[in-house]
Amino acid sequence: MTINQPFSLLELASVREGDSVGQTLANTVKYAQHAEGLGFRRFWLAEHHNMEGISSSATSVLVGHLAGATQTLRVGSGGVMLPNHPPLVIAEQFGTLASLYPDRIDLGLGRAPGTDPITSRALRREGLGAEQFPQDVAQLQSLLGPLQPGQRLKAIPGAGTEVPIWLLGSSLYSAQLAAHKGLPYAFAGHFAPGLYREAIGIYRRDFQPSATLSEPYAMLTVPLVAAETNEEAQWLTTTSYQRIVALFRGEPLWLKPPVASMKGLWSAGEEAAVRDFLALQVIGDRDSIRAQLDQLLASVEVDEMMFAIDLYDPQKRRQALDILAAAKAL
Repeated sequence: MTINQPFSLLELASVREGDSVGQTLANTVKYAQHAEGLGFRRFWLAEHHNMEGISSSATSVLVGHLAGATQTLRVGSGGVMLPNHPPLVIAEQFGTLASLYPDRIDLGLGRAPGTDPITSRALRREGLGAEQFPQDVAQLQSLLGPLQPGQRLKAIPGAGTEVPIWLLGSSLYSAQLAAHKGLPYAFAGHFAPGLYREAIGIYRRDFQPSATLSEPYAMLTVPLVAAETNEEAQWLTTTSYQRIVALFRGEPLWLKPPVASMKGLWSAGEEAAVRDFLALQVIGDRDSIRAQLDQLLASVEVDEMMFAIDLYDPQKRRQALDILAAAKAL
């Protein structure tokens, strides 16, 4: 029986070791177009700064580029890290995008800066951190909503576009805020798998209907490696293993080719930490992918699934989408 939940994708525009950013973004366009052809619903880009190997820092620029290269795919941020930006600037950027690509733009918002303190200061938002998040979300909603009589601060473009706002989270805080504000919610299970059931459960339990949403709408993001065989999938996932080890060590995050064995490339402690980081990873051939998705969806009530797929070979990455789409239709 076909899985009813829509499938979507999260993208970091990850740079392969030795590739240019230009080539990386060209591969991202092909990846998004392939996903569109297979019926995927959304394609979101994550904001990160000062991280060698990730080229999605200018998130709104890439959202526009990919929306222009596709026809039906919803393109958005997964997310904009709101502590880094004045809400007015984000409202203008996404209001412009929504004017160019009507009913195709999503604005996912994160509460963390997504970077280090030095970079936060360079982004000129020092002192306006996560504690400001609820007020910033409210201001964004106001700026993207219809103009009110006497309103002095206006997002032009932006006002009246009502770009869909999502709250993203890896803990319980944003689940509670999304429920209180009646907004859709996405949980970051691709790097913080521990609290996904509790966070989504709290969101559903405490949800308050709003003008935006009458019922809760929850999405779960998980890492995925799909291949023709289980053995190939295990080999391909060593690219992710190497990258997460580099993350833990504070090293550049270039995508590296898969290896036959991780022996000597990580310590026992690092291996345990990587496997914990990837606790929700879905990996294998078509049938294995389907069995794991059925098991996951039986454990939590979600309305949509989003996948983060880090593979070294761009062609293998697009093939993984074919396998994932086939698994959905089983």
